[in-house]
Amino acid sequence: MNRYRGRIAGSIATYLVLCLLAVVFLIPFYVLLRNAFMTTPEVTATDWHWLPSALNWENFSSLFDNAERPFGQSLLNSLLIAVITAPLSTLLASMAGYALARIDVPGRAVVLSLIVVTLMIPQAVTFLPTFVVVGSMGGVNTMWGLIAPGLFNAFAVVLFRSFYVSFPAEIEEAGRLDGLSYLGVYRRIILPNSITMIASLGALSFIEAWNSFLWPLMIGQDPGSWTVQIALSSFLTSQTVNLPELFAGTVVAILPLVVMFLVAQRHIVQGIAMSGLK
Repeated sequence: MNRYRGRIAGSIATYLVLCLLAVVFLIPFYVLLRNAFMTTPEVTATDWHWLPSALNWENFSSLFDNAERPFGQSLLNSLLIAVITAPLSTLLASMAGYALARIDVPGRAVVLSLIVVTLMIPQAVTFLPTFVVVGSMGGVNTMWGLIAPGLFNAFAVVLFRSFYVSFPAEIEEAGRLDGLSYLGVYRRIILPNSITMIASLGALSFIEAWNSFLWPLMIGQDPGSWTVQIALSSFLTSQTVNLPELFAGTVVAILPLVVMFLVAQRHIVQGIAMSGLK
């Protein structure tokens, strides 16, 4: 009986701690929603108000009415970049990871080492040479200039290779006995068994592309090429500060990420566990 009571007390304590942590993590979202429906005097007031005096929907409607700040076009640009980058970069990383894991060619270990080394180089160091290359090819203020540098994901390549190394080689050998080439084995056997990894890394790639700021800021110099993150930064400048619209724009900007996370949460956890990354 004492042991049973101890288990109940432990479960109650665990749930209380989890509920407390959930509340702590949800506080920023509450503040974000609260400020999105407030006016500027209410947001900057010294007195704390749990709820806005009235739901100010004009903060959301004015987001799309300013011609100098094309928020709607920025949303479409970010969506297009993320929708193209996520599947292509994940597919390329999967193919590269399989080649490094299974195809025995000279210099394979050297190529893998070079890919791992790129993970140790700060991303800010590569922005300038990448900008020079893309700019010399006419990629400034173009959609392909925003998308192309993000198609190679070294981190995803390493994870896919780790996953394919642990994949049963007997299944691949059975496919080769049936006359399949490396490409056939990859397309008919490996790819269908990598759905969880592809879904999880694709979701992470979508989130990374959506949140990208520095590279779109450098290459998308025209307002028509802005992404949603650059459009949000325009609400807070040295000349103007528009906090209600900034919070409203942030609410709109995080909705696709929240939906993506809710849909792919299980795949993200399973994919990381299957890759061996703890």
